[in-house]
Amino acid sequence: MDLSDLYSQKILDLAGNAPQPGRLAQADARARKVSRVCGSVVEVDVAVRDGVIVGYGHVVSACALGQTSAAVVAREIVGTPVGEFVALRETMVAMLKADGAPPSGKWDDLKYLEPVRDYKARHMSTLLVFDAVVEALEKVESAESLAAAG
Repeated sequence: MDLSDLYSQKILDLAGNAPQPGRLAQADARARKVSRVCGSVVEVDVAVRDGVIVGYGHVVSACALGQTSAAVVAREIVGTPVGEFVALRETMVAMLKADGAPPSGKWDDLKYLEPVRDYKARHMSTLLVFDAVVEALEKVESAESLAAAG
Protein backbone atom coordinates (compact mmCIF):
# COMPACT_ATOMS: atom_id res chain seq x y z
CA MET A 1 0.00 0.00 0.00
CA ASP A 2 1.22 3.44 -0.91
CA LEU A 3 1.14 6.14 1.77
CA SER A 4 -1.40 8.10 -0.27
CA ASP A 5 -3.74 5.07 -0.05
CA LEU A 6 -4.09 5.76 3.68
CA TYR A 7 -6.12 8.83 2.91
CA SER A 8 -9.29 7.09 1.74
CA GLN A 9 -12.36 9.09 0.81
CA LYS A 10 -13.96 8.07 4.13
CA ILE A 11 -10.94 9.34 6.10
CA LEU A 12 -11.01 12.61 4.19
CA ASP A 13 -14.80 12.92 4.71
CA LEU A 14 -14.54 12.29 8.46
CA ALA A 15 -11.63 14.71 8.83
CA GLY A 16 -13.20 17.34 6.58
CA ASN A 17 -16.56 17.28 8.36
CA ALA A 18 -15.13 17.07 11.87
CA PRO A 19 -17.03 18.67 14.73
CA GLN A 20 -15.08 21.60 16.16
CA PRO A 21 -16.25 21.76 19.76
CA GLY A 22 -13.61 24.32 20.80
CA ARG A 23 -12.51 24.61 24.43
CA LEU A 24 -14.71 23.51 27.32
CA ALA A 25 -15.28 26.42 29.72
CA GLN A 26 -15.93 24.28 32.81
CA ALA A 27 -13.38 21.50 32.36
CA ASP A 28 -12.41 19.19 35.20
CA ALA A 29 -9.09 18.54 33.46
CA ARG A 30 -7.11 19.41 30.36
CA ALA A 31 -4.30 17.68 28.50
CA ARG A 32 -2.08 18.47 25.52
CA LYS A 33 -0.25 15.95 23.36
CA VAL A 34 2.22 16.63 20.55
CA SER A 35 3.60 14.24 17.96
CA ARG A 36 7.31 14.85 17.65
CA VAL A 37 7.28 12.95 14.36
CA CYS A 38 4.85 15.16 12.46
CA GLY A 39 4.13 18.13 14.72
CA SER A 40 0.44 17.34 15.23
CA VAL A 41 -1.05 18.88 18.37
CA VAL A 42 -4.21 17.90 20.24
CA GLU A 43 -5.49 19.76 23.29
CA VAL A 44 -8.53 18.33 25.09
CA ASP A 45 -10.82 19.34 27.93
CA VAL A 46 -13.06 16.90 29.81
CA ALA A 47 -15.79 17.12 32.40
CA VAL A 48 -16.70 13.97 34.32
CA ARG A 49 -19.63 13.23 36.63
CA ASP A 50 -20.14 9.92 38.40
CA GLY A 51 -17.64 8.14 36.16
CA VAL A 52 -19.20 9.35 32.89
CA ILE A 53 -17.75 11.92 30.48
CA VAL A 54 -20.35 14.69 30.38
CA GLY A 55 -18.40 17.42 28.60
CA TYR A 56 -15.67 17.52 25.99
CA GLY A 57 -13.78 20.16 24.07
CA HIS A 58 -10.74 20.11 21.85
CA VAL A 59 -8.44 22.09 19.63
CA VAL A 60 -6.75 19.99 16.96
CA SER A 61 -3.90 20.87 14.63
CA ALA A 62 -3.16 17.55 12.96
CA CYS A 63 -2.95 15.61 9.75
CA ALA A 64 -6.06 13.95 8.30
CA LEU A 65 -5.43 10.81 10.38
CA GLY A 66 -5.29 12.74 13.66
CA GLN A 67 -8.27 14.82 12.58
CA THR A 68 -10.25 11.67 11.82
CA SER A 69 -9.56 10.17 15.24
CA ALA A 70 -10.44 13.46 16.91
CA ALA A 71 -13.62 13.81 14.84
CA VAL A 72 -14.96 10.43 15.91
CA VAL A 73 -14.01 11.10 19.53
CA ALA A 74 -15.70 14.52 19.52
CA ARG A 75 -18.85 13.03 18.01
CA GLU A 76 -19.15 10.08 20.41
CA ILE A 77 -17.37 10.81 23.71
CA VAL A 78 -20.08 12.62 25.70
CA GLY A 79 -22.02 10.01 27.66
CA THR A 80 -19.18 7.49 27.56
CA PRO A 81 -18.14 5.91 30.86
CA VAL A 82 -14.51 6.64 31.74
CA GLY A 83 -13.59 2.93 31.80
CA GLU A 84 -15.09 2.43 28.34
CA PHE A 85 -12.96 5.23 26.92
CA VAL A 86 -9.79 3.87 28.52
CA ALA A 87 -10.63 0.46 26.98
CA LEU A 88 -11.22 2.16 23.61
CA ARG A 89 -7.70 3.59 23.72
CA GLU A 90 -6.33 0.10 24.39
CA THR A 91 -8.37 -1.25 21.47
CA MET A 92 -6.92 1.43 19.18
CA VAL A 93 -3.37 0.67 20.33
CA ALA A 94 -3.96 -3.04 19.76
CA MET A 95 -5.49 -2.39 16.33
CA LEU A 96 -2.46 -0.39 15.20
CA LYS A 97 0.38 -2.20 16.95
CA ALA A 98 -0.79 -5.80 17.46
CA ASP A 99 -3.15 -6.62 14.57
CA GLY A 100 -6.13 -6.27 16.91
CA ALA A 101 -9.70 -5.83 15.77
CA PRO A 102 -11.00 -2.30 15.23
CA PRO A 103 -13.47 -0.77 17.68
CA SER A 104 -17.17 -1.44 17.17
CA GLY A 105 -20.50 0.02 18.18
CA LYS A 106 -20.62 3.79 18.25
CA TRP A 107 -16.84 3.83 17.65
CA ASP A 108 -17.18 1.82 14.40
CA ASP A 109 -15.91 4.64 12.14
CA LEU A 110 -12.46 4.18 13.70
CA LYS A 111 -12.15 1.03 11.57
CA TYR A 112 -11.26 3.28 8.63
CA LEU A 113 -7.96 3.97 10.40
CA GLU A 114 -6.99 0.28 10.39
CA PRO A 115 -4.64 0.68 7.36
CA VAL A 116 -2.49 3.01 9.51
CA ARG A 117 -1.20 -0.20 11.13
CA ASP A 118 1.30 -0.58 8.26
CA TYR A 119 2.74 2.94 8.81
CA LYS A 120 4.37 3.09 12.24
CA ALA A 121 5.33 6.74 11.75
CA ARG A 122 1.60 7.58 11.61
CA HIS A 123 0.58 5.67 14.78
CA MET A 124 1.37 8.55 17.12
CA SER A 125 -0.72 11.16 15.31
CA THR A 126 -3.61 8.71 15.01
CA LEU A 127 -3.48 7.99 18.76
CA LEU A 128 -2.89 11.57 19.99
CA VAL A 129 -6.50 12.31 20.89
CA PHE A 130 -6.86 9.02 22.79
CA ASP A 131 -3.64 9.65 24.72
CA ALA A 132 -4.70 13.22 25.55
CA VAL A 133 -8.17 12.21 26.75
CA VAL A 134 -6.80 9.39 28.90
CA GLU A 135 -4.24 11.76 30.43
CA ALA A 136 -7.04 14.25 31.23
CA LEU A 137 -9.17 11.46 32.72
CA GLU A 138 -6.23 10.39 34.90
CA LYS A 139 -5.96 13.98 36.15
CA VAL A 140 -9.66 13.92 37.08
CA GLU A 141 -9.23 10.62 38.90
CA SER A 142 -6.17 11.94 40.75
CA ALA A 143 -8.02 15.10 41.82
CA GLU A 144 -10.98 13.03 43.03
CA SER A 145 -8.64 10.78 45.02
CA LEU A 146 -6.98 13.79 46.64
CA ALA A 147 -10.35 15.33 47.48
CA ALA A 148 -11.58 12.06 49.04
CA ALA A 149 -8.40 11.75 51.12
CA GLY A 150 -8.58 15.36 52.30
